[in-house]
Amino acid sequence: MKERILMEDVEPGALQAMLAVEKYVDRTSIDKKLKELIKIRASQINGCAFCLNMHTKEARELGETEQRIYALNAWRETPYFTPEERAVLALTEAVTLVAESHVPDDVYNDAAQYFDEKQLSEIIMQIVVINSWNRLAVTARKIPE
Repeated sequence: MKERILMEDVEPGALQAMLAVEKYVDRTSIDKKLKELIKIRASQINGCAFCLNMHTKEARELGETEQRIYALNAWRETPYFTPEERAVLALTEAVTLVAESHVPDDVYNDAAQYFDEKQLSEIIMQIVVINSWNRLAVTARKIPE
């Protein structure tokens, strides 16, 4: 496989804009391990090997367990995730698959029972940002390190 385009070389301004949004979500109040779960789950759905490689490493560095990382694509069938994490994972899937799901009220309302509006906004932004990165990396055929 060969990379198609090096966006950072061709369109550095666009990359800088994406990095600015990434910097915003990095500073939000959401737990860092939860952010990595969001990034991994969206990247699994989007088939982004580059981001999966990056975010599973980062999750491990934060203390995430191998068991939870391996089971993430089957989180509904495991006892490894808290109710709050389950709500975020369901929201991550719904937002990632927005054309199919249109983010159902029950999914949104479940997340809203665990997080206030500010936190929920931060979570949604994290989901949107990783989906954007996934789309860039998949389209450019970024090769995992």
